Amino acid sequence: MKELIKDYCKQLRWGNSIVQNYADIKADTHEEFLAKLLEIEVKGRELNRKNRCLRQAGFDVIKTFNGYSFDHIEIPASIPLDDLKTAVLLKNRENLILYGPVGTGKTHMATAIGVEACNQGKKVGFYRTSTLVNELNDAQNAGNLGKMLKQLAKLDLLICDEWGYIPLDRQGAQLLFQVVADCYEKRSIIITTNLEFSKWNGIFYDEKLTSAIIDRLIHHSHLLVFGGQSYRLTHSTIGK
Repeated sequence: MKELIKDYCKQLRWGNSIVQNYADIKADTHEEFLAKLLEIEVKGRELNRKNRCLRQAGFDVIKTFNGYSFDHIEIPASIPLDDLKTAVLLKNRENLILYGPVGTGKTHMATAIGVEACNQGKKVGFYRTSTLVNELNDAQNAGNLGKMLKQLAKLDLLICDEWGYIPLDRQGAQLLFQVVADCYEKRSIIITTNLEFSKWNGIFYDEKLTSAIIDRLIHHSHLLVFGGQSYRLTHSTIGK
């Protein structure tokens, strides 16, 4: 019987969770048994979708808000802390700009929000900004830019980590602007950076392009300012 059920599940493209758990279901009626069986399948599919979203997001390390400290972060009144933790900004297609010194928790927060979005079944893309630009340049040079832009357009959230750490060439800056422009009012962007807006021209070397990027990012956006000392520095084992 188990092999027969397994075969039917395969034909219906149902997961193995039903095969593994159906014998343990306690029910007084056929309808109750069926309802519990379908519940197992639905939960299994939800878990598979979450895991698939996490794999496809490309996070360097999976991080959550468990144990995360907000003590040295200026959070604007425009976004309540609970909304931040639950990734409500995606619903409203809003952006976050996480600004502050290196090691103060910006990437951790961006990742935690992205992980929460994945847990909600949202599509997330996590990139170091330099890596994203390199991939855009490669796609442009190979004639595959349209394909890559279509893939990015499927995201609900694009995370650009370490924005401004490495200056861009002209083509890279223009391609990054195209991505930002395509996201505008369609999907959310989170940026982590240690550069204030007045210094962004040093990234793009074009005042008009810099102004156009800032204009699109800050509209529907929240600025979080990170302070304090570097977590990695204060928790380093060197000299201890």
